[in-house]
Amino acid sequence: MASEFPSSSIASPHAAADHRGQVRRVLVITLVLNLTVVGLKSLVGWWTGSLSLLADALHSVTDSANNVLGLVTNQLASPQPDRDHPYGHQKFEAIGALGIAAFLGIACFEILKTTVERVISGEGTVTMSANALWIMLLVLGINIGVAFYERQVGLKLGSKILIADAHHTMSDVWITISVMGGLIGVWLGVQWLDIVIAFPVAVLVFRSGWTVLRDNLPWLVDEMAIAPEAIYTVAMQVPGVLNCHDIASRGLLGRQVFIDMHMVVEPRDIARAHDITEAVEAALEARYGPTRVTIHLEPQGYQSEQISY
Repeated sequence: MASEFPSSSIASPHAAADHRGQVRRVLVITLVLNLTVVGLKSLVGWWTGSLSLLADALHSVTDSANNVLGLVTNQLASPQPDRDHPYGHQKFEAIGALGIAAFLGIACFEILKTTVERVISGEGTVTMSANALWIMLLVLGINIGVAFYERQVGLKLGSKILIADAHHTMSDVWITISVMGGLIGVWLGVQWLDIVIAFPVAVLVFRSGWTVLRDNLPWLVDEMAIAPEAIYTVAMQVPGVLNCHDIASRGLLGRQVFIDMHMVVEPRDIARAHDITEAVEAALEARYGPTRVTIHLEPQGYQSEQISY
């Protein structure tokens, strides 16, 4: 259908903020703390012969591996586009979060495998002391501090990798609490508690991995970021917009969202039409944070009731 000016695609120049330096600093701090936790758990596990504690140490090894993975993906996950990645590189961070889910799955399998072997063989005696419990209490305090610190900074910066790692560390907190309960039981003479506690440890590890997987898959498969009806409402409030249709969005709300839409505007000259599309882009960014909007202008006589695809 003909138009008095050519259809144009106008993209927003606004770029997402780059918080990689802050994320990297948090990951380095938590890596050091997680390595400390691994050392303490392994020491006490070897000292006491506790299967549940050694399994917990294995889970903490994945915490450290996750931090290393996070540092690598964080370096790659620049929000700024380049020639080969015109939409930025932020999905590398989501891939890193999926790597965390994979590590959790491996830890779950190893815990279950070792526990079943202990049940079948009937071997293994756990010896417990007050000093071992005090060390585990210190480990618990470190884990809680790491989890809350990572989650707070992750929410502030909108970092998927920090939030995912905080989920992982929080699962470690509950696991450590469970293990300590089992060790207290062993101290009181109930040896079988060590094996019993190992099973819920595996369940908690699996649940944490599923949460990370569920939170990151929508971003990777380009699930809708914003309801098209909501985008339509914002766009139609801008003076000069007559119709807005064929709306699509993807990305991560609050971090970087890509929006495509077709629009009919009142002005018939390209300069004034451009000003209106700029106003629409500004309104969307004010409402939803960093956005890149592509608007395809339709001729003035064109109308469509199809808001989304």
